[in-house]
Amino acid sequence: MKTIIEHITKSLNDQHEVVTATIVQKSGSAPREAGTKMMIRKDGTIEGTIGGGLLEAMTMRLAPEVLKTKKCLVQDFELSDSDAATEGMVCGGEVRILLEYLDTLDIYQQNMYHKAQELKSSDTDFVMITKISQKHIVGKNKWICTETDLYGVEDNEVLGIVRELRENFNRIKFHLFTGKHQYMIEPCYATQKLYIVGAGHVSQQIAMLSKSVGFYTVVIDDRQEFANKERFPSAEEVHVISSYGVLRQEVSIPKNSYIVIVSRSHAFDQIILQQALHTHAKYIGMIGSKTKKAHIYGELVAEGFSHKDLEEVHCPIGVSINAQTPEEIAISIVAELIKVKRS
Repeated sequence: MKTIIEHITKSLNDQHEVVTATIVQKSGSAPREAGTKMMIRKDGTIEGTIGGGLLEAMTMRLAPEVLKTKKCLVQDFELSDSDAATEGMVCGGEVRILLEYLDTLDIYQQNMYHKAQELKSSDTDFVMITKISQKHIVGKNKWICTETDLYGVEDNEVLGIVRELRENFNRIKFHLFTGKHQYMIEPCYATQKLYIVGAGHVSQQIAMLSKSVGFYTVVIDDRQEFANKERFPSAEEVHVISSYGVLRQEVSIPKNSYIVIVSRSHAFDQIILQQALHTHAKYIGMIGSKTKKAHIYGELVAEGFSHKDLEEVHCPIGVSINAQTPEEIAISIVAELIKVKRS
């Protein structure tokens, strides 16, 4: 499935001018969160969604005017309770949408989106910064920041913003930065990768669900009869390792990944958790009771890990729904993954 960035890049390459619509602010029960983006073509077809229904329809009606004037437009929408009912919401809300014209002749614009696609393809985390305090948003008003590089026209205010972003680069949320000018800060992190360590019955159910909600799913076990594509057809990768003690040496787990520990024994879970704590993962969850947690945590503290390190681990794993069957346990775990991803 193509990303919005890929669709935008292709349209610009094909000399097809488009409009992007981004939710920049919301309050109340708006259907999607700030940062949600869609692309609108001249023929009215779209890629992505800002929530569908009335809000999306009203936004699309504004696109022809933006294409005609070649100016950006910031539009506020207020959904009444009756409007909200048509959206399937309990009550109304307020939404601010930025409609941005993308010019096919703007070489800076094209370069920014080509760079964004290149970084996305290489699984490199980046943030797109857009100055939105003027009527025309051109390519020179966009920058791309990674942990080490900055692409775009040199600008002292943007350099200050970049310094702030890099202080907590892997935890940036979409937001508007207001200084001398206003800037839209759009983080674009690499594919959400989930590493399921252990290939039992619960793992099978987790893998099916995680794939359906957009996680790139990797299954790991030390037994070939369990870790194989026949048992995990939906997983992108299945790895058989020689032992859990060499997990990090045999499987590269990038930072910001999600790790679910569901092996066949407490001893293995402890070995896996010990290694997971060194990965800078966005999420680490371990299946087990409070008694198991206390025992394993005690052992790891004795090995030199701090209580602060262990506070980041989700154990018992999953949201509390009184789950009992493998299917129910998987639902609770994937629900927690989604909660962390969206937080």
